[in-house]
Amino acid sequence: MSERRTARRYDLSLPVIIRIPVEDTPGNKSGKTRDISTRGVYFTIDERVEAGSELDITLTLPAEITQGTEVFVRAQGKVVRVEKHSGENDQGLGVAAVIERYDIVRGERAARAS
Repeated sequence: MSERRTARRYDLSLPVIIRIPVEDTPGNKSGKTRDISTRGVYFTIDERVEAGSELDITLTLPAEITQGTEVFVRAQGKVVRVEKHSGENDQGLGVAAVIERYDIVRGERAARAS
């Protein structure tokens, strides 16, 4: 199978907050990224997520990565694949999502907006 990705993917394990706007039970779900690019993200999560679901994704790039202040990435996307995980350090489900839109907010600007 040939590689279809057009954006460079980075192996980053970062906390991620997921919200599914159309879900009956509102609230955020916590997970951890495995890798990320400007076009997609793969994360692990304990709670069930359906393929085709729209997502609001929030993650924080720490100052060590950005060489300055924390940077918040807020994205909207759609789940393209869900798979069961069995690794000892992984959460229950692996989720691949395409990123349709994202905004980058520097730490000090995000603090003022809260």
